[in-house]
Amino acid sequence: MLKKSIDIMTSSIVSILESNQPSIYIFGSVALDDFKLGWSDIDILCLTQTPITDEQMNELVSLRQSLLEKYTDNKYFRSFEGGILNFNAFINKTTEKAVYWGTSGQRITDSYTFDSFSMYELISDGILLYGKDIRDALTVPSYNELKNAVIHHYEAIRKYAKLTDRSIYSVGWLLDIARCIYTLKTGKVIAKTKAGEWALENKLCPVSDTLRKAIDIRKDPLNYIHDDNFWTWTETLGDDIQKFADILQEEIENSF
Repeated sequence: MLKKSIDIMTSSIVSILESNQPSIYIFGSVALDDFKLGWSDIDILCLTQTPITDEQMNELVSLRQSLLEKYTDNKYFRSFEGGILNFNAFINKTTEKAVYWGTSGQRITDSYTFDSFSMYELISDGILLYGKDIRDALTVPSYNELKNAVIHHYEAIRKYAKLTDRSIYSVGWLLDIARCIYTLKTGKVIAKTKAGEWALENKLCPVSDTLRKAIDIRKDPLNYIHDDNFWTWTETLGDDIQKFADILQEEIENSF
């Protein structure tokens, strides 16, 4: 069903933008074989060779909802997140209208940019779904750019993860930290599940039992979402997240 949903989404975008010569990519957890329904997003990016008209944008911005209404039993269309915009605006980071699909909804924005993690994943592991592969025109983020992205994640963890709420994303902070440490040590980006397992194998996490449980949840989130004890547990993770963040802080300070 995941592959079929991606195929339907791709053909739906192409039907609107075929004359604009689109290149459509999937990246992130799907491309890294780490997608889990109930947790993960389906990260998608569409870059066109010619500007997108207002009429096309209005059709694209509501495409997720249109497909959900057409395929009422499909659980995947709501998971698509990403951007649809002109290639030149994307590569030059210029202000130009773009379609944005996110967790909080969808809208037409004045610009759309990637962080270094997403750019690395797109270039290294992204899957071309349609059109010409134009990634040769993109630049792989440098180590310093990745480090700056790690610092941004670290600051968010210190600011927003001191207290956690009843959300599966509260568990995700632990895997984010593991991935950040991996990136600092290797200069590469890997899937969150693999990063968590790597951190355990290398004894980098001071709250290993909590991280091990987070990995188990990541592997099968639908097995937990109806368990009230699980949701209560997600509210208690603040201290453990901050203890693991202490290790990330040390890695930032010691990284080259």
